[in-house]
Amino acid sequence: LLEGIVVWLQRFHLPRLVSVVIVFVSFIVFVSAIMFGLLPQVSVQLTQLMQQVPSMLGKGQESLMRLPAMYPELITPDQITSIISTIKTEIGTLGQAVLSLSLSSVVGLITLMVYFILVPLLVFFFLKDKTKIIGWFMQFFPEDRGIADEVWTELDEQISNYVRGKFWEIIIVWSASLLAFSFFELQYAMLLAVLVGLSVVVPYVGATVVTFPVLLVAWFQWGWSPDFAWVTIAYLVIQALDGNVLVPLLFGEVVNLHPIAIIVAILVFGGLWGFWGVFFAIPLATLVNAVLRAWPTRK
Repeated sequence: LLEGIVVWLQRFHLPRLVSVVIVFVSFIVFVSAIMFGLLPQVSVQLTQLMQQVPSMLGKGQESLMRLPAMYPELITPDQITSIISTIKTEIGTLGQAVLSLSLSSVVGLITLMVYFILVPLLVFFFLKDKTKIIGWFMQFFPEDRGIADEVWTELDEQISNYVRGKFWEIIIVWSASLLAFSFFELQYAMLLAVLVGLSVVVPYVGATVVTFPVLLVAWFQWGWSPDFAWVTIAYLVIQALDGNVLVPLLFGEVVNLHPIAIIVAILVFGGLWGFWGVFFAIPLATLVNAVLRAWPTRK
């Protein structure tokens, strides 16, 4: 992500060390803004949302209880009661999981502080001494690397562009969602905008999953009203522009994967490694694609 900016600055005849220092300082400022500006606000809104869950459940229960009277042949009161009890159980389990996660994070606070010091140092030296580090590793490999060089070159180019493209996609979608949600005065606008922005990391699945909290919060705030309809339309427009305009503009043909290949990669790698498998599904699929493209074939 940062190497691309360093190379861009070097095109203006800046020495690499100067470019690295400028990019590294900008990186530290950006991370500090996320840690001390964005995360506290998101944390506060998440706490407020959790406090509102009981009242939301009550409102949702009232709406559900009206369904048997409206559709007596399809839904019975016992079915509604069963659904409500299941939802309450799941939310209780989720709350316990969040609490245990927060307690475990307190235990790992010292480790986290160590990472806050070590990771920026690693980033700086990786940027500053990139050529030396790669050269040191290359001395352990044969000079004629054949197919490995082809895979490495293609993978390096595609993954680099994918990471940079995803970063800008997250920033743009998050900003557009925040503007739309704030304009309509939707509650928990920052929290929901962050979720929408991060959802682009997992193609197809992320956008589908994050739709539910956005629409639920809007419905609990306004019910079936014009405000709810306008927020829904704005959200769907953002998703449509992201998929049909922003993604082709940022990525083009860099990640040359068919949608079926992407979905299969999410299913396979997600089944193997859970969340992290889904998170890295596209880079892993790109690796497989690069190997297949470079594989020797008989004429």
